[in-house]
Amino acid sequence: MKKTSYILLYSILTLLLAGLLILDCCLGSIIITPSQIWDSLTNTTNDAVMGILQHFRFPKAITACIAGAGLAVAGQLMQTLFANPLAGPYVLGVSSGAGLGVALLLLGSSLLPAILVGNIWLQIIAAILGALVVMILVLIVSARTSDTISLLLVGMMFGSIAGALINVLQSISNPEALKMYVVWSMGSIGAVTWDMLVIMIPLVAIGLLCSLLLSKKLNALLLGENYAVGLGVSMGWTRTWIILITCILAATITAFTGPIAFIGMAVPHIARGIFKTSDHRTTLPACILIGASLLLLCDCCTQLPISDYTLPINAISSLIGAPIILWVIIKNKHLHQ
Repeated sequence: MKKTSYILLYSILTLLLAGLLILDCCLGSIIITPSQIWDSLTNTTNDAVMGILQHFRFPKAITACIAGAGLAVAGQLMQTLFANPLAGPYVLGVSSGAGLGVALLLLGSSLLPAILVGNIWLQIIAAILGALVVMILVLIVSARTSDTISLLLVGMMFGSIAGALINVLQSISNPEALKMYVVWSMGSIGAVTWDMLVIMIPLVAIGLLCSLLLSKKLNALLLGENYAVGLGVSMGWTRTWIILITCILAATITAFTGPIAFIGMAVPHIARGIFKTSDHRTTLPACILIGASLLLLCDCCTQLPISDYTLPINAISSLIGAPIILWVIIKNKHLHQ
């Protein structure tokens, strides 16, 4: 594909992202027009509309962009590292670690006052600590083994152990605490505030920048580990960096939004399908644009028209992402027949 075609596709994706960003800000229990959004940016609209946009819809839309881009890139990194088209950002058990941290706070801390248990910042800190513990364990295992498949299995085992502990906590918790945890596990980008974005944006931006700097090494991995070593790529350091970047992205996003399924698995396939290449110098920027757009689309679908109710974004992302993964499985099966 020619360079001009890439520029055209990037331009289309950028316009699509901008359109979905505006649409996401318009939809909700109160419909806001694009002209009102512009008036809000220029401080010429009424206080009620400006309050809705600046305190709720703008942070929510920005969170969707950041989370979608981060999960998509993390998924691309995992699919390249494990040479597995069905790998995703949560395959190392980081999401389960974050979930265990929140579960310990919400379900296992009956001695804490209710006001502390329900504090959103404490939930974020608990999720980050849980994810950090799993990340450190994965990095330790990565340093002790050179077998990528073994690392994948270790990540799955960490996830299974965390899931088992969460089930135990759920079985002994009170109904109110259980409800709080279930709400968190459904995923939500509407609770993220500007203060949270001040922390979330730099962490995700660092992860995205580091992944872009690894593009050439990731391209070498596509040819196989032996070939990559022959090209001078240090597999130990490269794998450590990939795991670290993925853990930072997945842990940060999960801590602030809860788990969001299938975005990380589905978007890399969409990017490769649109651009007809596996070159990470092309697909990683595409994943950023497509991931942000797809999660914005999911958020638009969560908004019930003229209603205060919203659907769980984790459920919507699964409904959109699962068919894409099924298509990948069927396509690969046909290729190997």
